[in-house]
Amino acid sequence: MADSKEKLFSDFSPVSTQEWMDKITADLKGADFEKKLVWRTNEGFKVKPFYRREDLEGMKTTEALPGEFPYLRGNKKDDNTWFVRQDIKVDDPAEANKKALDLLNRGVDSLGFYLNAKDLSEEYIRTLLKDICCDCVELNFSTCQRHSLVLAELLVGYFNGEGYASDRLYGSIDFDPVSRMLSKGKDVSQLISQGKQLVDTLAAFPHFQCIAVNSLTLNNAGAYIYQELGYALAWGNQYLSLLTEAGVPADLAASKIRFNFGVSSNYFMEIAKFRAARMLWANIVKEYQPAREEACRMIAHAETSTFNLTLFDAHVNLLRTQTESMSAALAGVNSITVTPFDKAYQTPDDFSERIARNQQLLLKEEAHLNRIVDPAGGSYYIENLTVAIAQQAWNLFLQVEDEGGMVQAVLKETVQQAVNASNKARHEAVSKRKEVLLGTNQYPNFNELAGDKAPAGHRCSCGGGSHEHEASFAKLETSRAASAFEELRLQTEHSGKRPKAFMLTIGNLAMRQARAQFSCNFLACAGYQVVDNLGFASVEEGVKAALDAQADIVVLCSSDDEYADYAIPAFKELNGRAMFIVAGAPACMDELKAAGIENFIHVRCNVLDTLKEYNEKLGIN
Repeated sequence: MADSKEKLFSDFSPVSTQEWMDKITADLKGADFEKKLVWRTNEGFKVKPFYRREDLEGMKTTEALPGEFPYLRGNKKDDNTWFVRQDIKVDDPAEANKKALDLLNRGVDSLGFYLNAKDLSEEYIRTLLKDICCDCVELNFSTCQRHSLVLAELLVGYFNGEGYASDRLYGSIDFDPVSRMLSKGKDVSQLISQGKQLVDTLAAFPHFQCIAVNSLTLNNAGAYIYQELGYALAWGNQYLSLLTEAGVPADLAASKIRFNFGVSSNYFMEIAKFRAARMLWANIVKEYQPAREEACRMIAHAETSTFNLTLFDAHVNLLRTQTESMSAALAGVNSITVTPFDKAYQTPDDFSERIARNQQLLLKEEAHLNRIVDPAGGSYYIENLTVAIAQQAWNLFLQVEDEGGMVQAVLKETVQQAVNASNKARHEAVSKRKEVLLGTNQYPNFNELAGDKAPAGHRCSCGGGSHEHEASFAKLETSRAASAFEELRLQTEHSGKRPKAFMLTIGNLAMRQARAQFSCNFLACAGYQVVDNLGFASVEEGVKAALDAQADIVVLCSSDDEYADYAIPAFKELNGRAMFIVAGAPACMDELKAAGIENFIHVRCNVLDTLKEYNEKLGIN
């Protein structure tokens, strides 16, 4: 057996890159290689259909080792353990404490508390943390930016009073005025000066961060990956610069910054993003000449995105968040929050929170992703993605620095304009199905009704909203990718009239079936009831069956060549008794339009705009 194994690879001669290209060119039969197989990413670079060993030649990223500068391959050498985090909105500290203790018995080892600022007091903190072994879990806190320093002082008082060793406590305070500026459009940059006091207050706690870079805000607004990373680096550098200028040593300042990234469903690109993030941040911090190289390590928390969550077919969100959390885990982040699948339309319930926890526990306990450090290391594809994303993000970082830093870029609205443009472009891509949201703009659940479900709103954690004012400059547009389709489908459902779309299938068997399936998926995106059929012998028979079924829409499904024979007779036979649609874009389209046929659906359609038009024609407002 050993000999046969040794001879196995010798039976196959090596294949050169040129031989692969020759084979691909032959299989393309004259089609353009660049157009057909090269992916032009939104990040501004091209991705080839295959990579080989020579693509790693001269690439310095492959020289890095786990746990060593520039930490591209992770902060640790021995394992890939991360904190499993779940967040709690604290309305009553006793109830939140009870929930937290329960969560700690269910696999969670990191807690995030969202606190009402008006309630903060020593008793409040004592009640909230009662019986929690603070040196056994990671503790994260978020409150109104103006009260973060008060919160820090209360926590330090509690930790010291309970006798905790400061070097055994892990966690963070979510102090990030820039995020507030982006999300609310209000200039609160003056609060950044409190950062030094925060750092000084928590200086004795080496693993407790108190300055946050919430690039998750950008991710949830639809930013592209290079934008999230490039702006995050400028964001962190702004804080680091201001802290050191205020007299905070570079080591201490860097150790107090935590990056809270979002994770999109772009699986391999997200793995590459986190690897690139650690490398670039390490190089930025090094320029501040810290005394210890370990100060260059990035502390990165990852939270699955809300931008791609959907109200309809919501359990598909589980597929999205699972791949997203896998990306973050494989990339070696410090902690992960999986967003519950129902967050798009309600406050997550016990079931959805349980599933979200278990998604991470599966990755740890069954997939063992916590045991292997940087399994992506050396991958021809991911190493190239890492370098490409790093380059694009670095270029953006330099642009922001040229503008005077992140705060100035936000005040000038250049960040908001760029991210909002991405949001708009991604909504356009979703409307044309260039970006697919399974269950929303492609393969919707035909029979699903929203019922009482409605898009969820957002509430401030200030406790009463006393700081909510009209925006004084542009803020981020945070509408989810599915929001326009959901609005359309809810409009249909709430109208009380659910149109019935009947597939008049005729002619070529393969083409009529394919087009009927396409049309059913297309029209069901607006919540229409769809009726497929095996086929009809004549248009007269098909029209009669459609009228007998009381169809509001009749979709002619056949081949392009046969539309010249079937479309006009079917249109005339229907005689305006239902909306008539031709599935496809046949060569005879102009002739059909001249005969009065107005509606055509095909792969080049803007699905959303077309369905809005149909709702209007059907009297659905």
